[in-house]
Amino acid sequence: MSIGGSRRVPGGLLLTAEAAFRAGAGKVTIATIASAALPLGIAFPSCAVVALPETSEGEIAPDCADQILAEMALHDAIVFGPAMIDETIVATLLAALLSEMPEGKFLLLDAVALRAAAEHPKAIAARHDHVVLTPHEGELAAMLGAERDDVADDPLASLEKAAKLFRAAIMVKGATSHLMADGQCLSYAGGGLGLAVSGSGDILAGLIASLGAQGQQPLEAAAWGIWLHGEAGRRLAETMGPIGYLARELLPLVPGLMRGV
Repeated sequence: MSIGGSRRVPGGLLLTAEAAFRAGAGKVTIATIASAALPLGIAFPSCAVVALPETSEGEIAPDCADQILAEMALHDAIVFGPAMIDETIVATLLAALLSEMPEGKFLLLDAVALRAAAEHPKAIAARHDHVVLTPHEGELAAMLGAERDDVADDPLASLEKAAKLFRAAIMVKGATSHLMADGQCLSYAGGGLGLAVSGSGDILAGLIASLGAQGQQPLEAAAWGIWLHGEAGRRLAETMGPIGYLARELLPLVPGLMRGV
């Protein structure tokens, strides 16, 4: 289940949902603002859609946590945060979800939800064996209350601090992506510059959550998701060029790469 979206970025969850299908998920649900739910369902008829109440600014309303929690019970993995913008609303919803969501759910926090995570390290740490966090350097800095330049200067040191604080599988995205959990650190440097394109992170979130829904533990799911994402980017760089491809063009390559997972 992918929760997010806004009037400004109504289609971002399509990338997350398709990535989940391409990585082997059998059923995917999108929960997003009511005005976008029907168009998204028509655009991607394989998905179920949940129409959430929205604010006048086109954000998911902060008082719909009960509706989201009821839907969560039907799913094995949850992605929260893609294509959302209002940090205050996201923080309100995240607080409600962390306190009430069923035990054992695979949870991936992405995008603006990572900034909100800074307020809830203890609640996230309590679910550490089911949580993946996917920040880039700026988001990791916000999670630690640090400066982005400090993270950029020594991403592994910052990642180690975050892993101890949140006790989750946590990565820092960059030219070389690093992943840390349970005292282990893995690195991947093969994806290329083109993966910085808008929407690429939404796809990575869907890949990881799909693998988590299929029973992989957070470290394993995140590691294979990073590899699938990066290898798809590497192949597009070879066939199309190092930059200029679209995030959605990564997706058809995933099923073939899944033979290595």
